[in-house]
Amino acid sequence: MTALLQHHVDAGIVPGAVAALGHADASPELVTAGVVAPGGDPMPADAIMRITSMTKVVTAVAALRLVEAGRIGLDDSLAAWLPELARPRVLSSPTAELDDTVPAARPITLRHLLTNTSGYGMILTDSPLQRAMTANGTGAGPEPVSLGADAWLARLTELPLAFQPGEGWRYHHSFGILGVLLSRLTGGSVDDHLAEDLFGPLGMTDTGHSVPTEKLGRLPAAYRLTETGLVETEPAGGGFYAGPPPFDVSHAELVSTAGDYLRFLRLLTGGGVVDGVRLLSTAHVTALVTDRVPAAAKTAESFFPGFWDGSGWGFGVAVESTGPHPGRYGWSGGLGTDFFVDPDGTVGILLTQVEMGDLTWPLFEAFQQLR
Repeated sequence: MTALLQHHVDAGIVPGAVAALGHADASPELVTAGVVAPGGDPMPADAIMRITSMTKVVTAVAALRLVEAGRIGLDDSLAAWLPELARPRVLSSPTAELDDTVPAARPITLRHLLTNTSGYGMILTDSPLQRAMTANGTGAGPEPVSLGADAWLARLTELPLAFQPGEGWRYHHSFGILGVLLSRLTGGSVDDHLAEDLFGPLGMTDTGHSVPTEKLGRLPAAYRLTETGLVETEPAGGGFYAGPPPFDVSHAELVSTAGDYLRFLRLLTGGGVVDGVRLLSTAHVTALVTDRVPAAAKTAESFFPGFWDGSGWGFGVAVESTGPHPGRYGWSGGLGTDFFVDPDGTVGILLTQVEMGDLTWPLFEAFQQLR
């Protein structure tokens, strides 16, 4: 693993990285390579990274804990907390004109959010809905969110659903909605709720929606890799995640460390128990890591080519059904982060801060094959 990271640092693919590989209960050693920024300090093992979509499974666990607390049911309509979802319209087909709609056949539920089947999500082909999402600021991309949570949800729900709830699959936006739901269910800051209900019990002291001022020295720079080299998108110790957020970021994504994320994964590998304390039922852990998407929803246009070949989706994670690692689950983040968990409890975590793309993917593919 050390050699793999150093090779890609030397090749200019990433300035630095932190990684771990081993059985979760054995507290795998954290390996580092490179620097926080070209010409900067060595990458520390406790670097606080922008984990982007690795947030999804964390939010899923937080939601399932509220289910177990009796605050909401998996199949409850969300309209009581999210009135914006009370009367959605649905396109007659995903590429139809925006006024060619029918009423939703059923309410949007928590289960729909957790499985990316709500009807909201990334549109990867040109269509009126894709153009409208880009125009109103709700399209997904590598940049941080630019709207506060309520404004983002209001704009998103001005637009029709791409498909009837539960009958299709589109990535990403369901989990932004889930973050807003958590805020409204708990009546306060998502950060405060997560810190008290999940991060505190797990000892995840460096995870949240922003990096406190006193910890900014541990926030590496962020980059995009082009054919001509690395282009900085956020400076070390700066950028969107540095200091208090400018608006409500309930719909946004987290920062964390490899050590914190390893503590979180121990919750899953332990069947919901960490250090003798049960934080999630075994049944919900099993549901989370089992494919929950109907076969009819796994269409070629729903995500990137080949995604559904031997893979499924649970609650915030992809699940491998065939191939070299059957039963493995995990997910990546757009800013160059990745994790996986094997059925025997082996975990892998790789954190860089270089956007995922064709030039960086070979590093993550090689990391996935180390086990």
